[in-house]
Amino acid sequence: MKSDHISTSDIRSAFSAAMSAMYREEVPAYGTLMELVGRVNDETLAARPALKERLQATDYLDRISEERHGAIRLGTAAELAMMARVFAVMGMYPVGYYDLSTAGVPVHSTAFRPIGDAELKRNPFRVFTSLLRLDLIADEDLREASAQILSKRQIFTEGAIALTEKAERNGGLGKEDAQHFVNEVLETFRWHDEANVDAAMYHRLHDAHRLIADVVSFKGPHINHLTPRTLDIDQVQSLMPEYGIAPKAVVEGPPTRACPILLRQTSFKALEEPVSFRNADGVWETASHTARFGEIEQRGIALTPKGRALYDKLLDNSRKIVRPAADGSNARDYEAALAQSFAEFPDDWSAIRAESLGYFTYSLTAKGKAAATTRGDIEALINQGLVQFDPIVYEDFLPVSAAGIFQSNLGDGAQQEFVASPNQKRFETDLGMKVLNEFDHYAGIEQASIDACLQALSKQDAAE
Repeated sequence: MKSDHISTSDIRSAFSAAMSAMYREEVPAYGTLMELVGRVNDETLAARPALKERLQATDYLDRISEERHGAIRLGTAAELAMMARVFAVMGMYPVGYYDLSTAGVPVHSTAFRPIGDAELKRNPFRVFTSLLRLDLIADEDLREASAQILSKRQIFTEGAIALTEKAERNGGLGKEDAQHFVNEVLETFRWHDEANVDAAMYHRLHDAHRLIADVVSFKGPHINHLTPRTLDIDQVQSLMPEYGIAPKAVVEGPPTRACPILLRQTSFKALEEPVSFRNADGVWETASHTARFGEIEQRGIALTPKGRALYDKLLDNSRKIVRPAADGSNARDYEAALAQSFAEFPDDWSAIRAESLGYFTYSLTAKGKAAATTRGDIEALINQGLVQFDPIVYEDFLPVSAAGIFQSNLGDGAQQEFVASPNQKRFETDLGMKVLNEFDHYAGIEQASIDACLQALSKQDAAE
């Protein structure tokens, strides 16, 4: 990076702040949600001083108040490829492949996010980015009409494209260009209440699937939610009605645990917003569209492949007992089934580590920092009280949970079935690059922390 270029983290931070301000203005309930989450986080930290201490020690505390992620839905391969280039200017790269067709949503997705530990701690903003699967639309005429509509739109401003190309040529952007870049890219995510289609086409798309209508009918991929992170999602869920917010029926993901794993998510129901359609005679017709909502997440430890296999098995078991209904009519039964199934997953950090179910970072204790001569592997050093371990935060997503959030905000009874057809190779071709493997990423962070501990102790030996 040239000396006059600002960092990708600074661009990402500026964009995240601009996105938050825009969404707060467009969706006032999001601001209310932020107030509620702030209150719950403050109360949780006050009640759990040990948690606050570890968050401070691991540099995670300052991250809690940051908006954690947004979500967009794209319509074409060209849009996805250009979006990847735009996010790269902000230091965000595609991690993971998610097939949501298995849960009745005709998209596949990735998460654009920073990937280094230092970058994540500076600003963890991420965008869950989905690409519409036109091949899953059964109606051939509607499929072709949708492709034609999408081919005619340009979701990026000329300025956004030009500045992305400039950043690629020059290896970054200066301060003035960076601010201009943020402003231009923000336009891609802005809400537009004038549809690209007439009312008749909108209803055809809507009848095929509400998400298809949301992607095809508008000028761009308006941000459909922003998500702050909470330390107690159950408390947020219970307090939402007190703040005039209607929560979805159940919290997605694993059950309440002493040692949180992966990701839990809830949301307030999507807004019904006025939309104008220009009909064939040129007359504007006003109707409504439902898509944008507010979401909250609670993040736990990243699981190893073994841990994730156990999680997937237990989640599947719980849904064999009770499958959550979109209208929330069996919410209590589902929560009971979830708790029953997950009793098999250890709820203690030491047990999770001993069974190789989760990823941890390792650091020297006060005793370790003062040690003179030490030898041994990481287990021996832990047993001697020289090294401690902390869970690595899961930075990614869960396809069943994402689909559950989408479905709950598409209206009660909106569940529709598609043939499960994951196609990561096709997605990566459209993206123009491979997505990063999340397990490799977490394993690398864990190993680097182990190496750092051993190296530090070795240096202390050498100094003697």
